[in-house]
Amino acid sequence: MSYEHILYSLEEGVARISLNDPKTMNGVTEAMGHEMVDALDIAARDARAVLLTGEGKAFCSGADLAAAQDMLSDPMRDVGGMLDRAFNPVIMAIKAMEQPVITAIRGPAAGYGAGLAAAGDVVLMAEGSYFFCAFCHVGLVPDGGATYLLSQAVGRVRAMQMMLLGEKVDARTALDWGLATKVVADEDLDGEAMALARRLASGPRSLGLIKRMAWDALDSTLETALQAERRGQQMAGRTEDFLEGVNSFIEKRKPVFKGR
Repeated sequence: MSYEHILYSLEEGVARISLNDPKTMNGVTEAMGHEMVDALDIAARDARAVLLTGEGKAFCSGADLAAAQDMLSDPMRDVGGMLDRAFNPVIMAIKAMEQPVITAIRGPAAGYGAGLAAAGDVVLMAEGSYFFCAFCHVGLVPDGGATYLLSQAVGRVRAMQMMLLGEKVDARTALDWGLATKVVADEDLDGEAMALARRLASGPRSLGLIKRMAWDALDSTLETALQAERRGQQMAGRTEDFLEGVNSFIEKRKPVFKGR
């Protein structure tokens, strides 16, 4: 599939997927959503880590409402339909894939972009970036999984603050609240994100198991999590990477993992 709305590259085991519509600050359309799902499917097959970011001055300004103007004259319009068709599948693909996903945020992660950014397994923010749940300003409800992802990350009260008041949350506050993994200088974002992605791409096969167990634990009991850890440990213990990890520890050298 050739892409018109995103950029895709694969290097050193890292799939880099970048929203590419700077004129709308990477406003998401259905076409862009379909392309992201396709790119994530390819990355799930070929890559060992994924870096999701945006071109230009923004990560994502949310859904491109200008592109949806045609539906405004229809009193039975279903704005939620585009979520089913193109937006929600992106979030589910990020969750479902084995590879760890880094979201690297420059400028706004607004509207749908807030959920998309929070869906990353690692969330890297530039100093000048911010989360902005702007839905209340246009008479809509949060999407992109924001009601779930933000509440899980920062707690119900702070998530309510973000969603009901529609206030921007800057990078340093996001870090303090547990919504970001790390904050870096604006000019260092791309380099730091790629370095981190390469680090994950060179990690052991068990990283995929860790990701799955952590996502599943959000909706499980302690007992369920303990059983998941037991099954995951059995699987990880049978990998080549586990043998390499033990041997490198004994031999006092850095491990060379192959993702097997």
